[in-house]
Amino acid sequence: MAPSSSKAEKKGAADAAAWMFNVVTSVGIIIVNKALMATYGFSYATTLTGMHFATTTLMTGVLRWLGYIQSSHLPFPELLKFVLFANFSIVGMNVSLMWNSVGFYQIAKLTMIPVSCLLEVLFDKIRYSRDTKLSIGVVLLGVGVCTITDVSVNTKGFIAAFIAVWSTSLQQYYVHYLQRKYSLNSFNLLGHTAPAQAATLLVLGPFLDYWLTNKRIDTYDYSAVSVMFIVISCTIAVGTNLSQFICIGRFTAVTFQVLGHMKTILVLIMGFFFFGKDGLNLHVVLGMIIAVVGMIWYGNASSKPGGKERRSLSLPTSRPQKQSNLSESDEHDGKV
Repeated sequence: MAPSSSKAEKKGAADAAAWMFNVVTSVGIIIVNKALMATYGFSYATTLTGMHFATTTLMTGVLRWLGYIQSSHLPFPELLKFVLFANFSIVGMNVSLMWNSVGFYQIAKLTMIPVSCLLEVLFDKIRYSRDTKLSIGVVLLGVGVCTITDVSVNTKGFIAAFIAVWSTSLQQYYVHYLQRKYSLNSFNLLGHTAPAQAATLLVLGPFLDYWLTNKRIDTYDYSAVSVMFIVISCTIAVGTNLSQFICIGRFTAVTFQVLGHMKTILVLIMGFFFFGKDGLNLHVVLGMIIAVVGMIWYGNASSKPGGKERRSLSLPTSRPQKQSNLSESDEHDGKV
């Protein structure tokens, strides 16, 4: 019993560390990007994302050169599908935010959880218990109360949101799928996907940003401070990209989405501290409480026997890759 208990404690500590890594980097990059775009007028979100992946590519290249990342294989068709999902996610989110009200944008983001659940049910044969389903509903309700204000939608906005939701859900599902199928750790998977995303986004980004903002990136008036913020944003993005892959690899896309709303709560709380009480009223506080209760319930319900389990272990796996010094612990299928 003691070795098993010790192993569970170590896994719990590693899971918590991975999640905190993701929370800190995600909230940090939101704050830096808001300052960069609102204060310094650098409104080229897609191109900036391309810079993020270029920096991540540089990081994985250095780690591979130092011997911390072993060579691995990812078939080109799989890489192509992942990059298509990921890039449609980035573009779809940017366009959805531009064409929709903030309220409908938040509703669209909330629908990623049921879509991710559907993907797991269809492709991984996951079965959820009644308590797990109800806890997800409570999380959605709480975050909805917190964030949804005005809701208006038009046809092109709905199409953009639909593309954004499905491509993001597929991209996050695919992270977990590829890591399991090809025995890739987070660094190896980033090493395959980041260069392709960097290349495509740096080529397409300036054109898309001009279409969205009517501003050309080559006419931006760079200053020492704005360049510093761009460098900070790219540096934090390396951690954000890596932590996303680590978390989805250790958990699942659904769990990542559920716990991801904790970042929404933290951003609202930080907004209160930075901008005063205007952003924090009674219904926002109520929504936060409901969401946190739902997250705790989800963690408890999904970890119980039968709370979230795989009906069949039929996913084929390719020959395991040699583990690197930075690889994550292996996880059991069906566990959160």
